[in-house]
Amino acid sequence: MISTELLLLNFQEVRRRSIAIWQGVPEPWYPWKPDPEAESFIEVIRHVLECERLFHYRILNRGPVADYVSPWAGRPYKNLADELAFASPYRTEFLDMVQGFSNADLEIIEIAGRGKTKNRKLGDYLLRAAYHESVHGGQILANLRACRIERPYIWD
Repeated sequence: MISTELLLLNFQEVRRRSIAIWQGVPEPWYPWKPDPEAESFIEVIRHVLECERLFHYRILNRGPVADYVSPWAGRPYKNLADELAFASPYRTEFLDMVQGFSNADLEIIEIAGRGKTKNRKLGDYLLRAAYHESVHGGQILANLRACRIERPYIWD
């Protein structure tokens, strides 16, 4: 496997496990938050899907995007199926972009940081995008535990 194939496999496996976790959240629990300042279950799911689109734009821009307007802006929350269906074309575009990178691109292309973040090589930046989703998977699993909701088994 070349590097982009490994990256794609990682993105696919992380998403497969994320969906399994998300499906473990009963719909009546979608608005639940561990505290008033936190995101709800459904907000975390959207955050993950929406951030992938933002990662995509940052890669295309080679750094921060000042004029980015999220396709999710103003969109009401419904359910997991709706969130996944809406995100699907953006997911496809993102994975197609990743597939188009060469090994050299992953080392040569640099993504400018913003704020406290430093510049990253494209390969590093893509791994961080997948890691971001994984972190939120763990967050949802921890919140399911706190709510005493059975957690899906994701370690197949």
